[in-house]
Amino acid sequence: MIRYDKLWDTMEKKGITQYMLVKYYHISKSLLHRLRNNQSVNMNSLDNLCGILNCNIENIATHYSGEE
Repeated sequence: MIRYDKLWDTMEKKGITQYMLVKYYHISKSLLHRLRNNQSVNMNSLDNLCGILNCNIENIATHYSGEE
């Protein structure tokens, strides 16, 4: 299972809000919904977020084995 809990901490540290992602970076609300609910997200979307936040993927996503 992939969880995106670290994304919200990284966004806070970088001073970027969900509103800013939608308004200025054209991130879809549906993508934010999938991230909030730890649902499937494509790698291109994660790459885009890494570029916006100027961070590595480990600052956004964490892999957990099993269904925790």
